[in-house]
Amino acid sequence: MPFQLSVDEGVQTARRKLRELPRRPVHPEVVAEDRVIPGPAGEIGVRVYRPPGAGADAPVVLYFHGGGFAVGDLDTHDGTSREHAVGAAAVVVSVDYRLAPEHPYPAAVDDAWAATQWVAEHGADLGADSSRLAVAGDSAGGNLAAVIAQRARDAGGPPIAFQLLWYPATMWDETLASYTENASAPVLDRAAVLAFSRWYAPDADFTDPEPGLAPGRAQQLSGLPPAYIAVAGHDPLRDDGIRYAELLTAAGVAAEFHNAETLVHGYLGYSGVVPAATEATERGLAALRTALHR
Repeated sequence: MPFQLSVDEGVQTARRKLRELPRRPVHPEVVAEDRVIPGPAGEIGVRVYRPPGAGADAPVVLYFHGGGFAVGDLDTHDGTSREHAVGAAAVVVSVDYRLAPEHPYPAAVDDAWAATQWVAEHGADLGADSSRLAVAGDSAGGNLAAVIAQRARDAGGPPIAFQLLWYPATMWDETLASYTENASAPVLDRAAVLAFSRWYAPDADFTDPEPGLAPGRAQQLSGLPPAYIAVAGHDPLRDDGIRYAELLTAAGVAAEFHNAETLVHGYLGYSGVVPAATEATERGLAALRTALHR
């Protein structure tokens, strides 16, 4: 693997290494526009993607990028956002939320929530139907998407139609088997999970984290939007996603999960290159498209 998430050389080096990964052009036909929106601590950068043929009735997907809450940006996940726009036939709004360790929890959640409210209120400005709104994200972004789905339910809106969670951090439970089985996994190992967690929430008690950190620890999971949760077999976070799907199902929420048994954390980045990653990505995007175009 050409990349391993690590805090050993500091956050700036980790960010640079992710930015410098080679990336192939993805869906250049999708029109992208950078904008800024109001946030709780200043402006938030967003990138709006419009696939060909998207009219004013197109649904909207809020996308939160991964990177351990500390690395990643609009550019590192540009191709993934474009795939979501085409795969879901939706306008995608990718959110450049504040990063740890400079901006620890709950800064990322606060930015994600502000972006969600803004998008819900500005559908006409986006040329889309924001009443059909989904949240999606990978890894740390999957955590944020799940947290935002819970916050929207608790706040009485905006209504979220669907949540697409790619190998999300949901439990912060090191007793799950995948933490041991995949302790030395490629891309993301157990040590990196723990180190990035401390960058994100240095004062948290991870034996009993609050739902804003670990959405799977919420006492009430009923009333949440349907979910598709995708995990990878060789990933310390595999059982986080599987457990969250089980908890949602037990709470009466329609939740489907898919375990790409041969793949590693971050496999969205290999869609279009590795056949198994392509198939797993297309499976999740099909679920998103179906949910938004019923």
